[in-house]
Amino acid sequence: MPRHLLLAWLAGWRLIGLVTADTGLGRKGREFSRTRGTPLVRFGPGDLLKADVERVPRVEGARDGKPLLADGRVLEVASVVWATGFRPDFGWIELPVFGEDGYPVQHRGVVESAPRLYFLGLPFQHTFFSETIGGVGKDAHRVAEHLASRAEKREREER
Repeated sequence: MPRHLLLAWLAGWRLIGLVTADTGLGRKGREFSRTRGTPLVRFGPGDLLKADVERVPRVEGARDGKPLLADGRVLEVASVVWATGFRPDFGWIELPVFGEDGYPVQHRGVVESAPRLYFLGLPFQHTFFSETIGGVGKDAHRVAEHLASRAEKREREER
């Protein structure tokens, strides 16, 4: 690919990242991404090994509050990343926080109608890249800032 075409392509992706869900174009992009899916980002087994990621069998339950795997092992972990597949599944959340499209009504991950409920990685949560490894960080930072401000407010009120 000629260099000028590559630079134009990269600039286009950069501009897409500047369009947010707070704009008309962003709202259209959100609707499109929720009905059409997301471009795939592929990681091979070697990439996972380099990142020290361990793939494990299906979680089939819990024992003493820890994940119980299909092979009978109990994982000693501090966090679990639960990958639900190609479509979000919110069926286990029994709160009235969803819009007509089936997605949570949130702004930058914060659900105003349910304090202490947050979302990350939604299709076009705030930008086109919100559901990607490279884009979720900005949304996570915003949620962390919100959590910190809530904690500070609580501390001031307790004084």
